[in-house]
Amino acid sequence: MSSFRCVKCNGESCTVGELRAAGGLVSSVLDVSTNKFKYVSCETCGYTEFYRADLSSRAQIFDLLVG
Repeated sequence: MSSFRCVKCNGESCTVGELRAAGGLVSSVLDVSTNKFKYVSCETCGYTEFYRADLSSRAQIFDLLVG
C-alpha cells in the first residue's frame, strides 16, 4: 500500500491479507467459515487492524464441501 502509515509507530510498510473464522459452535464443529475479515498489519511493529468483509454463500458451501 503506497499510502500506509502505522498509527502506533509511523511505519510505512505493511502486509495485507484475509482471515476466515467460524462464528459459532455448529460452524466450528462442521469446520465452516462464517466470518471473513481483511487485515492490515504493520511490518515494523506488528500492529494489526481487522475489517469485516462479506463472505458469499458460495464460499460457505465450498468450505463445507472441502472441510
